[in-house]
Amino acid sequence: MGIRENLLSFLDTIPKSVQLVAVSKTKPNEAIKEAYDAGQRIFGENKVQDLVAKVPELPKDINWHFIGHMQTNKVKLIAPFISMIHAVDSIKLLEEINKQALKNNRTIECLLQFHIATESTKFGLNFEEATQILNNPVFYNLNNIKIVGVMGMGTYTDDTLQIKNEFKQLVNYFNLLKDNFFKDKVSFKEISMGMSGDYKIAIDEGSTMIRIGTKIFGERNY
Repeated sequence: MGIRENLLSFLDTIPKSVQLVAVSKTKPNEAIKEAYDAGQRIFGENKVQDLVAKVPELPKDINWHFIGHMQTNKVKLIAPFISMIHAVDSIKLLEEINKQALKNNRTIECLLQFHIATESTKFGLNFEEATQILNNPVFYNLNNIKIVGVMGMGTYTDDTLQIKNEFKQLVNYFNLLKDNFFKDKVSFKEISMGMSGDYKIAIDEGSTMIRIGTKIFGERNY
């Protein structure tokens, strides 16, 4: 099956309420265009230099999501066009995103990344660190960013119960933040969790946004 068929048959298997981020990292522009022509508009990239190279070559109405670990010094390169940054894990990074968004006369949507997996190699906040960011007086002056939800990655394991519990933890964090910091903010609604290996569990646990590459584009090109 081609990319179009993969995409359309995959979309048939997920609820309409769940947004699909097509993970196009390492994929050529032709592959992205094929998914775009089939109706996909949200694409996820994890390397700034690759993303910056792709954007001018592809349709202007694509919603680009940055899903990798974001380095502060690279924010300025994607600030003119990025729709959402998934992996925000410090006040310093939020300040930089805000600064660059302001320069570009934009508001950039962000997700707070939580560390829910057992692997220490994965990035992310614990709950206390997240509340420190949201209680920081600096945060209240960041008018060009919008925190719209949370993001997390489950452990890479065959233990479905463990993954389920990690996703439950992320939903719990989301609910606590909603109650304590974003009660009146309808925009705070996204729970980005679930990838090709565990998206079904993620959806069952309440994911609103899944990040899928292989099932759409086929195996990765390195």
